Amino acid sequence: MTLIDRDPLLLTPGPLTTTLRTKQAMLHDHGSWDQAFNHITSEVCRQLLDIVHGADSHVCVPLQGSGTFAVEAALGTLVPHDGKVLVPNQGAYCARILRILGVIGRTAVELPIAEDQSMEPAAIEAALVADPFITHVAVVHCETGAGILNPLADIARAVAAQGRGLIVDAMSTFGAIPIDARTMPFEALIAASGKCLEGVPGMGFVIARRSALEASAGNCHSLAMDLHDQWAYLRKTTQWRFTPPTHVVVALAEALRQFHEEGGQAARGARYAANCRGLVDGMAALGLRPFLRAGVQAPIIVTFHAPDHPEWDFRTFYAAVRERGFILYPGKLTQVETFRVGCIGALTPNDIDQVVHAIGATLRQLGLTASASNTARV
Repeated sequence: MTLIDRDPLLLTPGPLTTTLRTKQAMLHDHGSWDQAFNHITSEVCRQLLDIVHGADSHVCVPLQGSGTFAVEAALGTLVPHDGKVLVPNQGAYCARILRILGVIGRTAVELPIAEDQSMEPAAIEAALVADPFITHVAVVHCETGAGILNPLADIARAVAAQGRGLIVDAMSTFGAIPIDARTMPFEALIAASGKCLEGVPGMGFVIARRSALEASAGNCHSLAMDLHDQWAYLRKTTQWRFTPPTHVVVALAEALRQFHEEGGQAARGARYAANCRGLVDGMAALGLRPFLRAGVQAPIIVTFHAPDHPEWDFRTFYAAVRERGFILYPGKLTQVETFRVGCIGALTPNDIDQVVHAIGATLRQLGLTASASNTARV
């Protein structure tokens, strides 16, 4: 029997815990061709552009589906058939980009990086110098497999210095970590409704450089994922080409209102950073230490070493923490036994204190005491 009478709080990198106002926005139906709904779409896209100060140079193209749909759409639309993409690979979501490129028939070059190391702009630039046929670089801003934050501004400068196009998976950073299109050159930035904007899942979007999108007609391998066609149709009719996720869009519009009420990106990022600090400090008191060093840890999700104990089993641990009202995330690393705890969503430092308390109680319940948790399992 559950110990709580509310929905469990989601300590994950998405979907996230949302506010009551965001949930209530989905109680009404909207027509996909209705002028009022089309105005909501337009306003949402305008606000998304404004978050990265991109209105003068970029356009925002919404797309049905999860963030991965938008990643595939960006790669398939903006990379020509004879293009070649450098992918620094430090984890699961970088590897997914490589897999997408293979499926859609674009040439990819992998630059392997250790799971606990951030991307090195100098190494990326050296790879571009060594291979003049590379047309694009695709990076993940925050690789949530480990929770590592990459130096996007420096990477963007390195890629621009070699005259190549930069495609950024900013799924887990958009709205929380500063990104400024006026000073950070990129061809496309990809994110989704159900991450740091604290909407619900179901809509991805691509902020694409207008000139690059204009030049991409005919590139895409797919009808449904053709960003150029989606953008052209929106401009011509104000409507989505195919049935839009209406409830998701209006929930995002409401989430954006709350984003601005909170104080925008700076305030959202500060709350997540406070959540992250409280989580790391609280878990340290339980004998649980993070996988990453502080210098590369993103305030998005923290990977923790699993207790070095013969009775450790993540599924049992997960179920017991869930009974106390919190949903955690399994580890995604290949070499080390870990689990992950998210810092984003409609959560405050007080919620994080409760999470830590629940984890401590679970460790005691399962006989995984703090003393038994001090040493990581490798």
